[in-house]
Amino acid sequence: MRTESQIKRKQNELRQQQQTLITRLEQSESNEAREALKDQNERLADRIDLLEWVLNEPLGSYHA
Repeated sequence: MRTESQIKRKQNELRQQQQTLITRLEQSESNEAREALKDQNERLADRIDLLEWVLNEPLGSYHA
């Protein structure tokens, strides 16, 4: 199990990668490159969202 600080570090790392991708996306002129970068950005966003969920894990039971 990862500690909260490890999760936050990974989340920050992914956000930095996302910013780099966004910059590359803005500078990209090729449609193929844009689509590939958009796909990568979506995957990064999903990973960031999952880490956010882990940090703010719901309490209690689903069936309660």
